[in-house]
Amino acid sequence: MDLGKYFPNKSLMEGVKRYLENVEPRTAALFTGAACIIGTLVVLLQKGYTQREAKAKIHNAHNRRTDSLQRAEHAVLQYNKSHPETDSALILTLSLSELTKKLQEGSLNPEEVFYSYMEKTLDLNKDLNCCTGILLESFYQMKTLDSNRKGLLYGVPVSIKENYGYKNYDSSCGVVIHLDHPAKEDSVLVEVLKKQGAIPFVKTNIPQALLNYECREGALIGGGGSLLGMGSDIGGSIRLPASFCGICGFKPTPVRLSSQGLSSTYRGQKSVPSCAGPMARDVDSLALCMQALLCDHMFSLDPTVPPVPFNVQIYQSSKRLRIGYLESDGYTQPSPSMARSVREVKALLEAAGHTLVPYRHLNVEYAIVELVVKGIMADGATTLLQKLEGSPVNPCLKAQIVQYALPIWLKKTLSFLLKPFFSRASVCLQGLCGVGSIQDLWKQHAAVEDYIQETIAEWRKCNIDALLCPVTGPAYNHLYCGKLSTAASYTLLFNLLQFPAGVVPVSTVNAEDEEELKHYKGVYQDQWDKLFKQAVSGGEGLPVGVQCVTLPWQDELCLRLMKEVEQLVKQSKA
Repeated sequence: MDLGKYFPNKSLMEGVKRYLENVEPRTAALFTGAACIIGTLVVLLQKGYTQREAKAKIHNAHNRRTDSLQRAEHAVLQYNKSHPETDSALILTLSLSELTKKLQEGSLNPEEVFYSYMEKTLDLNKDLNCCTGILLESFYQMKTLDSNRKGLLYGVPVSIKENYGYKNYDSSCGVVIHLDHPAKEDSVLVEVLKKQGAIPFVKTNIPQALLNYECREGALIGGGGSLLGMGSDIGGSIRLPASFCGICGFKPTPVRLSSQGLSSTYRGQKSVPSCAGPMARDVDSLALCMQALLCDHMFSLDPTVPPVPFNVQIYQSSKRLRIGYLESDGYTQPSPSMARSVREVKALLEAAGHTLVPYRHLNVEYAIVELVVKGIMADGATTLLQKLEGSPVNPCLKAQIVQYALPIWLKKTLSFLLKPFFSRASVCLQGLCGVGSIQDLWKQHAAVEDYIQETIAEWRKCNIDALLCPVTGPAYNHLYCGKLSTAASYTLLFNLLQFPAGVVPVSTVNAEDEEELKHYKGVYQDQWDKLFKQAVSGGEGLPVGVQCVTLPWQDELCLRLMKEVEQLVKQSKA
């Protein structure tokens, strides 16, 4: 009999075993039976205590959130009463570059900008539930900004993703185990934002455990409640919300920006690196944010970040480019609006004098399953499941968690049974088993390195400066993201490759796209293809973007291409 589950304390269990070895069988049997009963009661009591503790933590977090929202609403109400002349409607229409100019010259002051955005954020949150809490210290920071008047982001309210460390606030990642552990200091990027005069004022919502893409992270910017937001991206968590909400998002080269002080549920995973990046209404705002962050202060706070400042000359260059393009990644057939958007932007770039050449990804299924899935889930999802213990699982995540929680033997059995008629699910289940050993983990890391070098070699063979490709869209119908994690292949691949990539909105779904969607079959014509068709159906009028990609450390070139796409699309609609 396994006494381990009844005696969590190992030394106590060993003592019990030695005792049982030295008594008569009958006594041992009676003792064992009693121990099992008592042990079971202890386990149940511990479980009950854990559940009560979890509920208490959630309740306390909810109260803190409610309190911050109510206090912010009261402050806004008081400000509006005493400053009826503030033209919030005008302030909210200004681009980041226009706003920073007016703040620097003094025609606007930080206080009126701050309260305009705070009021808009509070109004949006009532409908969208996009905020996890107001950073009340921002009210004090706003009043003491003069010392940072020369900062590139002086007086700009900035939203930050919930996992960004902010002193005295939790970064829970949506799991109970991280509640009641407030940050002891600001994350490096928050500290740099403050140094540049920005005011982090609200934390935005996230997908639970950061491994899903159904959330409201981009909604605050899309709705006009924030001009600039900071996110993080391990598989598309900046680019997919940007695509779904019709805004711009940029995933830099990993390590270009500091991740020190950002929380994670899978820290230590190295195959597919996560990285921080900005989200905004236009590309110039992304570039300004990158320029502000890539400063001596960040390089000093985090010496692991290469001290490479933003190259404005490359961003402003008008050199003609040779650009690869693809309509499909060969793994997930794009929705009609995704493919159409790439074709339209391709035509605009060619008309502007750029050279566009066809491009194909290398062995996408292998990369997604063997390198991405098996890399992120190298431990068979053990760490993720441990982090979720005691947490109520969000309905969006349940479809994923069911697969992750299966015993490895069952994953392998189901993988074998599914192989003849659902090959993608079969190989993904195999990938979810993890790598198995440290030796196999090293082999997996080596395979990732090889794939990156092979892809770079392919780019050089094609002689391309950048890549134009689809980004998943339009926004899914509710609850489909958890069922379609592999449909993020359009963004996931560039996390694996460690290539900078950004999203620009270029169109909206039209009636012709919806009609064409009726005939959608998919690459594999399997259940996931059917689910994808359902996920994007009924999206007429929703925004659609394209994705621009460059080689590692060519972030400015990526932003430059994004800017040109943005301008060409705007001109074509004029």
